[in-house]
Amino acid sequence: MNLTLKIWRQKNANDKGKMVDYQISDVSPDMSFLEMLDVLNTQLIEKGEEPVAFDHDCREGICGSCSLYINGEAHGPDRLITTCQLHMRKFKDGDTIYIEPWRAKAFPVIKDLIVDRGAFDRIQHAGGFISVNTSGNTQDANAIPIEKASADAAFDAATCIGCGACVASCKNSSAMLFVSAKVSQFALLPQGQVEATDRVLNMVNQMDAEGFGNCTNTGACEVECPKGISLENIARMNREYLKASFKG
Repeated sequence: MNLTLKIWRQKNANDKGKMVDYQISDVSPDMSFLEMLDVLNTQLIEKGEEPVAFDHDCREGICGSCSLYINGEAHGPDRLITTCQLHMRKFKDGDTIYIEPWRAKAFPVIKDLIVDRGAFDRIQHAGGFISVNTSGNTQDANAIPIEKASADAAFDAATCIGCGACVASCKNSSAMLFVSAKVSQFALLPQGQVEATDRVLNMVNQMDAEGFGNCTNTGACEVECPKGISLENIARMNREYLKASFKG
């Protein structure tokens, strides 16, 4: 395939940035999207030009770092996949492909297609954990009975990889799907009950402090999420927050 790539180039967070056109040829439909960008960067380096900076790590749909906004969709035109799992067979010969970074105030651009998602880390540090007694008098987790429905729902929430597609696809740049998944995975389990009040209050307050917008139940976040995290988690987080507010 021969393609035209329109890629966002930006030197740093303070640079204005712009879309730059690139032509690439002989792209195999069996290539992954990131492999196609690797080929482009090889060609740019051979010509003495600056390669396009983009984030990636595992390339197995696990780490969430390969976050790109492709033709107006987070992670591109496929569903329930990350960018590294997107293959060029989803495009046609002669296509023009627009490639941009996540667009959110809380995700400042570092360079080109790479954004700083440290806001997610700070939200997680605010309460996305449980404190465990490691004094030698610990209880075996397998000895704690948990209803299957609760265990399944907690596991589904825990599949969130923190890629930020929910933020990128939301018209308000809301992080509520991410935060609600992190709250839900503990709210559904007995191990998470001890710190439940502080957890939801601290995580929601940190989310607001980072500058993310609010949820208006459009549902774009669930549609674009590569792990299919459900909006039900947002409803659960709202209930947990209301309950914690009364306790506080």
